[in-house]
Amino acid sequence: MIKIHEEQDKKIMKSRNLKIKSLKEALTRANYIPDDKIVTTLFLAIELKKPVLVEGPPGTGKTDLSKAISRALNMDFFRVQCYEGITFEQIVGEWNYQKQLLHLEMSRIKDTDEDVFGEEFFIKRPLLKAFINDKPSVILIDEIDKADEEVESFLLQALGEGQITVNDLGTFDLRNNLLVVLTSNSQRSLLDETKDRCLFLYIDYPSFEREKEIVMSKVPEASTHLVENVLGIIHKMRSMNLLKKPSIRATVDWVKTLVTLGRDEVDEEVLHDTMGVVIKNEEDKKKVLKDVFK
Repeated sequence: MIKIHEEQDKKIMKSRNLKIKSLKEALTRANYIPDDKIVTTLFLAIELKKPVLVEGPPGTGKTDLSKAISRALNMDFFRVQCYEGITFEQIVGEWNYQKQLLHLEMSRIKDTDEDVFGEEFFIKRPLLKAFINDKPSVILIDEIDKADEEVESFLLQALGEGQITVNDLGTFDLRNNLLVVLTSNSQRSLLDETKDRCLFLYIDYPSFEREKEIVMSKVPEASTHLVENVLGIIHKMRSMNLLKKPSIRATVDWVKTLVTLGRDEVDEEVLHDTMGVVIKNEEDKKKVLKDVFK
């Protein structure tokens, strides 16, 4: 009996590992190079039907991750870009008052009693569209930390219960295998209730080898020597006390720039001439020019 259970456990483990491997390969084909932590968290989110809260420094690929999942798994993609002052109506939807008034006026002329609080009078925004979509979907709620706590509190029902309630219209149940990805740059602390409903994923700046793989996939015409030379400088910059550390996108853009200029190595002259591609303010520029080649 014990041996039978052991064989079953081995089969389950093998199946799980194959699914994780397949997910990693799908993301790579979608031009996103994940590490094992990212793949495992996504696998669990899909299997457990849990939202994922992604935090980390700006420019580490948090937003790109949800887009890559959509491409890799052929899921429809929806996005809510949060900002200070964003409202329920901009996330879920709002009543079409002009259409309601026109319908009421027509009802008055015809002397009929018409309901103007049906679904046809409601303009659906990304979160509600994602919930009632008939295909498996991904919704990115980007930079949730920029929204206020009232908006975040409203999202708890959607995150935890798979439902959205609209006054005068009713409650919408989730209709597909929706993967919810929230990102945060930690401008404010999120509610404990939000964190409790989500799997947590912290994406830091990538290791040298992973970033090398990322850059080579984005700029295949670049030489290995150039990419390694650039990454050595980029990683030194990130260790410095800069106001804005170089993002992965900046690394890719810098390599593209150097390929365009026909350069295969970065010296002080090249660094000075192409600094604006990777360093975005004057104070950081002075620090880099002073210290990066020490």
